Amino acid sequence: MLVTKKAISRRSILRGAGAALSLPFLDAMVPALAKGAAKPPMRLAFVYVPNGIIMKHWTPAADGAEFALSSTMGPLAPFRDRMLVLSGLAQKNGRALGDGAGDHARAAASYLTGVHPKKTEGADIQNGISVDQIAANAIGQATRLPSLELALEGGGLVGACDSGYSCAYSNAIAWRGAQTPLPPEINPRAVFERLFGDGEFQDRPTRLRVAAENRSLLDYVMEDAARLRRDVGVADRSKIDEYLSSVREIERRISLSEKQDRENGENAALEPKLPKPAGVPVTFEEYARLMFDLTAIAFQTDSTRILTFMVGREGSNRTYRSIGVPDAHHGLSHHMGAEDKITKLAKINQLHVEMFAYLLDKLRNTPDGDGNLLDHSTIVYGSGLSDGNRHLHHDLPVLIAGGTNGAFRTGRHVRYESETPLNNLFMSLLDVVGVRETSLGDATGPLPRLGDLT
Repeated sequence: MLVTKKAISRRSILRGAGAALSLPFLDAMVPALAKGAAKPPMRLAFVYVPNGIIMKHWTPAADGAEFALSSTMGPLAPFRDRMLVLSGLAQKNGRALGDGAGDHARAAASYLTGVHPKKTEGADIQNGISVDQIAANAIGQATRLPSLELALEGGGLVGACDSGYSCAYSNAIAWRGAQTPLPPEINPRAVFERLFGDGEFQDRPTRLRVAAENRSLLDYVMEDAARLRRDVGVADRSKIDEYLSSVREIERRISLSEKQDRENGENAALEPKLPKPAGVPVTFEEYARLMFDLTAIAFQTDSTRILTFMVGREGSNRTYRSIGVPDAHHGLSHHMGAEDKITKLAKINQLHVEMFAYLLDKLRNTPDGDGNLLDHSTIVYGSGLSDGNRHLHHDLPVLIAGGTNGAFRTGRHVRYESETPLNNLFMSLLDVVGVRETSLGDATGPLPRLGDLT
């Protein structure tokens, strides 16, 4: 731990045997930051939901600042003034364009790239670089992890998953390049160790020793933490204590799930067809909250500023028995107008939004510089399909939450002309994080009206 009389470095780390914890933003860091960037950094995240959304329960009836939240967006009421709902955007390269079936694979593959993926089941996949990786290439060197890819459902990158398309297309939305999908991490323990292990991953001997001794990873950095607490003010001591408590609580929940797996075997009663690694909580809600907590702490420690999060793989057949929906999600999405299936789908859509609201609440309640993490984040929530029954790639569900550095005027529903490229929005998002890009997929330029006063 390097501490000076004037300030501590924003990149200071608590170290111990096999552990390395980045610090949250502290008051003691301000003098050092004042020499360069005085403001906390902007974070950019994309939260993806599969199989489309029941749009009649999603799209607000009114435009502008007077819009009322739709039933699906109801859980986001506390964040209405920090949201921007956009209608009319399309990802045209998700369409068949002569390639026939495979809309789910194309929906995920084209979502952040704007590129029409090559139809193949083999190793000759061809897509494009995704917007998150464009940002990571430009600003990722400022953090330990240039980007972080997370998901709540597993799936490989080889083999066929959708009508002649490789599984790489359905199971990843982040692409480092045309032939390099970035598989998302679904194991909370692996994410925890990536964030807090010494190096990218904690070494195996230390991990086994920690487990054998039934100790917390934090036990190995407490001596360093005690030294730091002596060199900062009262307010910073409180921040450090709250931060360490949050890390310990996340670790406790991961350990509890691992213990349940060891004692009882994998409990598939609630998710009978969903493969998961050991240590993943049984219920979807517990799992989502844990992974969103890891998302928040990754931003809090400035471990990364770029993140993608797949709530489910495209074409997901997850069931949601905890809300009374034992039917497979993808199967329900082909409802053929049956109202009972539409009602169940709407319940799934609302549950996903509830989990997203949990993330926003976590960010809002985490101090960061002169505000909170939500103030200093731009988070896109949406899907690569609108109507999952008809596999529509236009009028997509798009919601932006966060402070956006004041670049966007939130608290509005903005309706664009049909077929406006979704990639125009992504070009504007790159501007928010200071990345100037001249082209992206089928973009025609930055999306207008995002900063309008009305």
